[in-house]
Amino acid sequence: MKELVTLWFSKWSEGDFHHLPITENFQHTSPFGTIDGKQAYLDLVQANKDKFLGYTFQIHDALYEKDKACVRYTARQGKDFKLDVSEWYYRENDLIREIVAYYHIGEVREERKIENYGEEG
Repeated sequence: MKELVTLWFSKWSEGDFHHLPITENFQHTSPFGTIDGKQAYLDLVQANKDKFLGYTFQIHDALYEKDKACVRYTARQGKDFKLDVSEWYYRENDLIREIVAYYHIGEVREERKIENYGEEG
């Protein structure tokens, strides 16, 4: 599984999203929703290259099992954008069948803020 996840990150680092190691029934779930199917995923990336390409990745932690893995990383695009991500990867026939990604996509609503969190007392 480690080799498969390493290949995933390598393809993204190269901008070679047309050759991602994913199944035809690939599914990607993120805070934005779920994309079903390899072609739908590739079409989305193609239409939004400015948001998907040009990243560097710093892997912080990774757990690998036979058919699944979890990776925590920071993705950086240019000088000003970074995204901290945790992703679960699920394998089928030596390809990635599914990814479930967790990351923050915006400001915390006022009613969800925790008072004094992170403030020095």
